[in-house]
Amino acid sequence: MSQIKVTPCSIEGLYVIEPAVHGDSRGYFVETYNRRDMEEAGLSMNFVQDNQSMSVKGVLRGLHFQKQYPQGKLVRVISGRVFDVAVDIRPGSKTYGKWHGVELSAENHLQFYISEGFAHGFLVLSDKAEFCYKCTDFYHPGDEGGIAWNDPTIGIEWPELVGTYPGSASSEGYALKDGTPLLLSDKDQKWNRL
Repeated sequence: MSQIKVTPCSIEGLYVIEPAVHGDSRGYFVETYNRRDMEEAGLSMNFVQDNQSMSVKGVLRGLHFQKQYPQGKLVRVISGRVFDVAVDIRPGSKTYGKWHGVELSAENHLQFYISEGFAHGFLVLSDKAEFCYKCTDFYHPGDEGGIAWNDPTIGIEWPELVGTYPGSASSEGYALKDGTPLLLSDKDQKWNRL
């Protein structure tokens, strides 16, 4: 019997995965990945690399992709809370430029599978968040691409974030509603619009 519930999103190639969580007064146990369950749900990806990052509140990472070696990603949060986003950048796709977002947290145990052909990013909503993801291809230095996280033609509705588009990917003038400044890498403030 499968230990996961897979829900396709409104954009083909994106899936929210809800694993079975077995808990009692001692804590909980969850299978975070089971190839057989994924294949039974129609997902037959082959993972080659696992990554983990920690970020503080207000950090926005993205929107990233690899140009020649696109990666499928199975993402989850093991501590804290993030808003995770995928943007369809597949040429010729009927949903090109459309986005889908999911709140991932240590409490909800949800996972988000993002197929190849999407740009990906997330915003940290808790004091800190530990983010884990499995990839279907290796990281290739020099193959990185990106899109402005605040591209108005995409129109991502980042929760708890306020500010006015300054005409670039700059974080200037943006903050979370509680006053936490938006934190982006220098690189992520230089990406262009889609």
